[in-house]
Amino acid sequence: MDVLLILFKETGERKDFPLNPGKTIIGRKEECDLRIPLAEVSRKHAMIMIDENSVTIRDMGSSNGTYVNNQKISEQEISAGDHIVVGPVVLTVQIDGEPSDIKPVHTRMEARSPVANAVSIEETGPGESDTIETKDILSTEEDPISALEALAGTDDTSAIDVDESFTEADEDENK
Repeated sequence: MDVLLILFKETGERKDFPLNPGKTIIGRKEECDLRIPLAEVSRKHAMIMIDENSVTIRDMGSSNGTYVNNQKISEQEISAGDHIVVGPVVLTVQIDGEPSDIKPVHTRMEARSPVANAVSIEETGPGESDTIETKDILSTEEDPISALEALAGTDDTSAIDVDESFTEADEDENK
């Protein structure tokens, strides 16, 4: 089973992240298999498990939650074409080349607390906006999509400073 997570940058450019069978950890910690160095992403945010018959995602106790198709989940089997939201990042699931025509995803995120999450995803058509918009949730001026793409293109993550991206929940976790 070939599984890809597909991301669209603000420019509309597509970026693919192939997943291997077994477990893939998504989070901002350096040890994560898919690292997203943003404050809204927990150190170990979610885990994707792939076996020969299914793909399942499990939230790992993240502060802001993991969403599949606008629904907050704790664990759920995912299918081709599903949209996964981790922090401000939207990833579309492609399994064995399906769906073959993946459209850019438009995300609206309201300012939120970890308890009151509100996420809305819309696919955009030709001529419509193909950006990922966030409102009042990013703690840095850095473009999260560019940061993620930079990580995907290299194994060198030492240039990324995540010291300021720790949340109060993470500090409590270390006590």
